[in-house]
Amino acid sequence: MSETLPVSRAAGTDASVPAVSGARPFWRRLRAQRAALVAAVVVALLVLVALAAPLLTALEGQDPTTYHPALVDSARGGVPTGPLGGVSGDHWLGVEPQTGRDLFARLVYGARVSLGVALAATVVQVAVGVTVGVTAALGGRWVDQLLSRFTDIVVALPLMIMALALLAIVPASFPRPVLVALVVGLIGWGNIARIVRAQTLTLKELDYVLAARLSGWSTWRIARRELLPGLAAPVITYAALLVPTNITVEAALSFLGVGVKPPTPSWGQMLTSADVWYQAAPQYLLLPAGALFVTVLALTVLGDGVRTALDPRAASRLRVGTGRRGESRAVAGDTGRGGESRTGSGQTSEATGAGAP
Repeated sequence: MSETLPVSRAAGTDASVPAVSGARPFWRRLRAQRAALVAAVVVALLVLVALAAPLLTALEGQDPTTYHPALVDSARGGVPTGPLGGVSGDHWLGVEPQTGRDLFARLVYGARVSLGVALAATVVQVAVGVTVGVTAALGGRWVDQLLSRFTDIVVALPLMIMALALLAIVPASFPRPVLVALVVGLIGWGNIARIVRAQTLTLKELDYVLAARLSGWSTWRIARRELLPGLAAPVITYAALLVPTNITVEAALSFLGVGVKPPTPSWGQMLTSADVWYQAAPQYLLLPAGALFVTVLALTVLGDGVRTALDPRAASRLRVGTGRRGESRAVAGDTGRGGESRTGSGQTSEATGAGAP
């Protein structure tokens, strides 16, 4: 969340101003974090794989829905034939047990579904949360109370239980990935609405917002021109951390059988079918589980890096803390060598005055 930074009153400014930083300082702080850069590269590769799924499967010569019954051993319950689960030049990661569908094709198409659902749900959460939060902060007392209590109810609702109930009653003809994204997005916007409301209440008391109000601007023009730019940092930060959460929610819903339905590939849906094959065909379980783990970890690290880069005080806090630790070590070393502590400026002054003629 963007916060306020103290500034000098001697400069003729207010005691606090919004923590605003430009694109160049943001990229400089983000590049200084190696873990975030590695995570960004991993996320970019995952997105590229998801977008290029048709091209990659065309290069392999397979698709995610075609059955290959000749590649599974029906006498053993459908275990893939050949080494490593049927890995070959035609099937780069092997085939699916029982059906013989190509695992590589299902994995890369599953990335499209899992990432697409998570990103779409995040967009819905941000849109609803920002709208409700800004409306509550700028509305009257009764509007604020009504929307705040409604937000409290939404936050208190158990996400998984509500999603299970809603997904179970919707007709099967409705596109399942779209439905999952809408359900997750419309249930999980409460926390971002709280953040936006609190930040808007802080920003609307600042001098430049009050000046715009005195100039005769309407409430929504002030919100669009003055408040929304100040809300960008906390919203982007929280959205970056919402994406990996939504990926795990989609995987859990698909694993429970109410998310994406076969034959549409999804990492969670693949895990649903793989829970009984972890001994006979371990790659069928390890591949989607590993993809989920890497994606969630990379997005979490990237989200934390974005949060740090959007906070202009993060680097200064690090420098101040490092300086204090270095000063403490220097003081301790001087004390050990000379038997005299120089930590207190008052004590130093007193010693100097006492020793003076």
